[in-house]
Amino acid sequence: ARLGAEVTVVEFMGTIGGLGIDGEVAKQFMTLLKKQGLNFKMKTKVTGVEKTASGLKVNTEAAEGGSNESLDADVVLVCVGRREYRDGLGAEELGIEMDGRKIKINDKYQTNIPNIYAIGDIVTGPMLAHKAEDEGCLVSEYLATGKEPHLDFDCVPSVIYTHPEIAWVGKTEEMLKAEGIDYKKGKFVFGANSRAKANAEEVGFVKVLSDKKTDKLLGVHIINALAGELIGEACLAIEYGAASEDIARVCHAHPTLSEAFKGAAQMTAFGKAINSP
Repeated sequence: ARLGAEVTVVEFMGTIGGLGIDGEVAKQFMTLLKKQGLNFKMKTKVTGVEKTASGLKVNTEAAEGGSNESLDADVVLVCVGRREYRDGLGAEELGIEMDGRKIKINDKYQTNIPNIYAIGDIVTGPMLAHKAEDEGCLVSEYLATGKEPHLDFDCVPSVIYTHPEIAWVGKTEEMLKAEGIDYKKGKFVFGANSRAKANAEEVGFVKVLSDKKTDKLLGVHIINALAGELIGEACLAIEYGAASEDIARVCHAHPTLSEAFKGAAQMTAFGKAINSP
């Protein structure tokens, strides 16, 4: 859309970003994409795509039932989630026990066949390359040294590689409410960040969620052109059980985008930030 193409997103759900995205982030994300010229048809499903003399015709209808509509297109990109890639593994032939669509493993990634281990998208957890890579390292270390593997899925980050990027790790507000966890939150907008202003990338924010009683960091959510790079500090903080005050008191270089994370942590811990907008 930023290069002049007319883009229409047909989304079955009521929000964009897929499962796991924070509701406030999803809302802001759509607003930013609309400003870039993208069109959205929410709560709508595609019933078929037909080739025509001039290109393609996309047939849609309301997800909950309703009138049909057709869209003309030159190119159709289909993204309807992910599935386990077990083609050619021979799991069924070997008698490997399944857990639904996933291969069943114990806490050491071992299947019911003692000398066969499984990792990645074919076992439980997020189907992400970095999660699979870490599991491969953990299993290799276990086989070589006997050190038992452990991977906390709450510390596995998710990134949407758009412009701006969306990145998060840990819990969303919706998850915390559903789990009955009292929390506090702080937000810092990149419009108040010096580096973002210099880069002309002032859209977006950092949101920090922490436990209301202990201040333990529970989730971090970022909208920014470099959100995928910024989320690493949050992963480290959550992995080591940091509080939002810990981040708020750590010296961050100036001017950097990472100062927005510090500012959001200050808002969470103290209710205000040094460079509040």
